[in-house]
Amino acid sequence: MLWIVSCLALVASTLGCGVPAIKPKISINNRIVNGQNAVRGSWPWQVSLQQSNGGHFCGGSLLNQNWVLTAAHCRVQAGYHNVILGEYDLATNSEQIQVLRIAKAISHPYYNSQNFNNDVTLLRLATPAKMTQTVSPVCLMSSSANVSPGTLCVTTGWGRTGVTPNPRYLQQATLPIMSSTQCSQFWGQGRITDSMICAGASGVSSCQGDSGGPLVCQSGGVWYQAGIVSWGKSDCNVRSPAVYSRVTYLRQWIDQTIASN
Repeated sequence: MLWIVSCLALVASTLGCGVPAIKPKISINNRIVNGQNAVRGSWPWQVSLQQSNGGHFCGGSLLNQNWVLTAAHCRVQAGYHNVILGEYDLATNSEQIQVLRIAKAISHPYYNSQNFNNDVTLLRLATPAKMTQTVSPVCLMSSSANVSPGTLCVTTGWGRTGVTPNPRYLQQATLPIMSSTQCSQFWGQGRITDSMICAGASGVSSCQGDSGGPLVCQSGGVWYQAGIVSWGKSDCNVRSPAVYSRVTYLRQWIDQTIASN
């Protein structure tokens, strides 16, 4: 269970974030490595970051009509990369997607590319996103929220699977949050900083191409983003914990950056 102040859920549902119009189907057996398809449109905040030629390279999440959250190590460039909303099937042109240009990419000033500390970037859209049944924002966890180890959360993306390097359909994985102490025991002393949260080591894993995408946890029927896919084993070993940027730690920077831009 996710322990978040109950009034947060009421505020979130009023604002319309974190509540998909199309409900996801969650199974604890779902995993991105080995590939399990999500329900089309059930993760409406999921972003595909694409090259100008349409090639997917990273994920992200829609925060509101003007802003997208992703990872700094994705190295998104305004004017060169595009934000795609409403995407599910990367191999078709028949979906009602929104292809939006990026006006500004703002990475955390203390992002460290050596150890992935503060691995977060905010993207300001050149034109506002249109909210639809398959495009709507995620809620962010408050800086005071706490996710208990063992809580089952969900990560989504088009990253590499055990079957194919480029899955056609959006994948989802259900995986447990791990304590920082447990995670540090696996990765080694000093590798896991306050800006990181770990999940997995349970037979599921995020992988290359999922970077920048969301790790979300549900409370009171509302989905809150707890993490941003950051780093892990290069071979996507499903017995090693994946590491995500911790939204609660970065929330103040996110709010201040959006407010001042």
